[in-house]
Amino acid sequence: MSKDLADSISDLRKRLNIVANGFEETLKQQPPNQEVNGKANLPTRQKIAEMSAEVSDSNPYSRLMALKRMGIVQDYGRIREKTVMVVGVGGVGSVVAEMLTRCGVGKLILFDYDKVEMANMNRLFYQPHQSGLSKVEASKETLLHINPDVEIEVHNMNITTVENFNILLDRIRHGSLKNEKVDLVLSCVDNFEARMTINTACNEENQIWMESGVSENAVSGHIQYIEPGRNACFACLPPLVVASNIDEKTLKKDGVCAASLPTTMAVVAGFLVQNTLKYLLEFGEVSHYLGYNALVDFFPKQQILPNPTCDDRYCRQRQQEYKEKKSREVPKEEAKKEEETIKHEDNEWGIELVDESVVEEKSQPSLDGIKFAYEVPQTSHTEQEDQPIQKSTQDLSKLMQQLKNL
Repeated sequence: MSKDLADSISDLRKRLNIVANGFEETLKQQPPNQEVNGKANLPTRQKIAEMSAEVSDSNPYSRLMALKRMGIVQDYGRIREKTVMVVGVGGVGSVVAEMLTRCGVGKLILFDYDKVEMANMNRLFYQPHQSGLSKVEASKETLLHINPDVEIEVHNMNITTVENFNILLDRIRHGSLKNEKVDLVLSCVDNFEARMTINTACNEENQIWMESGVSENAVSGHIQYIEPGRNACFACLPPLVVASNIDEKTLKKDGVCAASLPTTMAVVAGFLVQNTLKYLLEFGEVSHYLGYNALVDFFPKQQILPNPTCDDRYCRQRQQEYKEKKSREVPKEEAKKEEETIKHEDNEWGIELVDESVVEEKSQPSLDGIKFAYEVPQTSHTEQEDQPIQKSTQDLSKLMQQLKNL
């Protein structure tokens, strides 16, 4: 009996070894990054404690840190101290989140309540295997694979409800890496109700934010920098739908959807992130409003002043605070910069640049008894132009007679 049992165990062990060996061979034959259980088995890199300017193929920040060497940004490493909130991670917001992640921002806070659908595959960022997942969770998974150094905080919720609005306010107040106010809020939503919610929250918290949008025909878009009290908020110049108190849901028809192009959304996302980097790292000029019309490649740019009679009471309050702040500021005198002569480090031959516009006077020879044999008369261009042109007094008939005699 014991011998039969031992034989059975030995036979079972052999079969298990065969199965295990076959499984290992199968894994070896699988192509890299093949999906397992619906998720991509992608390699990830280790976290990097500090940004380095070392030029190396293995350094993901070398090209970014080169901005300092080029004189564009004084200290790019400060980007890791910044926290940006992105509300709406759809066609524009998802690309914005990816760009900021690749730029190495310190922390991202994502808000959205929608799920990834196959209808979203005409846009950038999302992939078919993420269909059915919440957009914020799918975004977090992808972004951490791109750059694990970025802290990602996600909220799968609709911010337009009273309870969720309070959560939005709390994350604006305490969402940064130091549990303080976030550095910037980016609106990438696709409806006016959500825009008005973000507008109300930022006015209440005196929070600088940027708004973005793409038209329903997918060939135009815009970005807008909004500093409460300084620029017009979204309620200062509300669109007709908001001003008329029309429910957006009643405007939608079954079987009809808005158009979307990944090209337009990428352009708008690029403008928004570029403006964000200029604001956070203090370089270049931050655009107050920048539009984009793809049909004629038109880029309108302007600044919209706030409405003193805005319906938002916090906006009116911020306007008064901004006026008081400006009145207390001492006007800065423009310093006159003296023209500095250009100094070349390497000039061993003593080469100098001479202004050709200055006419040098010819000096007489220094030796006694010697003088120039001939002086070229100096005639200015104006004198030459003023000399009358001599006109021939011979008429046409005399000229023809001379030709015949020849």
